[in-house]
Amino acid sequence: MSDEPDPERLKALEERLERLKGEKGRKPHVDDKVSAASDGWRMVIELVSGLAIGFSIGFGLDTLLGTMPFMMVLFTLLGFAAGVKVMLGTAREMQNRNAAEGSARDEGE
Repeated sequence: MSDEPDPERLKALEERLERLKGEKGRKPHVDDKVSAASDGWRMVIELVSGLAIGFSIGFGLDTLLGTMPFMMVLFTLLGFAAGVKVMLGTAREMQNRNAAEGSARDEGE
């Protein structure tokens, strides 16, 4: 057996590598699902963060001012509204990104 590499096998390997490099721009199907899941979690976290921050500010003000449920309820609702606003901005951003990817994909074909 020779220590020299087989030229036919090397050529086949080079062709396969070139073909795979050409497919590099394509996203696997799994990445789409992972991206959608991470976008969903991002939106949930934004909504819950708004609620938590609003609740915390309201509770803190209630403790300082002695108006126990009033500020907590008010700021929880304001935190919810802020969370929804940020979440809708994220949804708009995702929609624009998907539209741009779709138009780039259509131009490539």
